Amino acid sequence: MSVLKNPFFWFPCILFWANQYLEKIQGLFLPFLHSYLDDLLAIPVVLGITLQAFRWVHQNHTQLIFSKKQIIIGLVYFGLLFEGLLPAWSSVYVRDPLDLVCYAIGAIYFWFFINNKGIGNPIKK
Repeated sequence: MSVLKNPFFWFPCILFWANQYLEKIQGLFLPFLHSYLDDLLAIPVVLGITLQAFRWVHQNHTQLIFSKKQIIIGLVYFGLLFEGLLPAWSSVYVRDPLDLVCYAIGAIYFWFFINNKGIGNPIKK
């Protein structure tokens, strides 16, 4: 199944957009959501888009899924970049261990609900 047809992919995308809209356009800042919602949604959105792009170019495109190792590498990359390197280079970014927890929850969500071959039972691998 196409990632773009998976409602479990669209849910974090729409939630991310709505959060950005409320913050940037409406000026509504809910402190907990402002701090952690984008981090929670980042992995499902980024890996979902990446998985769809891989499926477009891979010859066995409908069966392609990411391995646990690949998802963990993506998780480590996000953690190192956004919680390690960027805070060291810029005062705009702040290290927060709870961001890592949010990335991990997002990775688990991606594994169970987006990273699958068909719409049937997303939890069954």
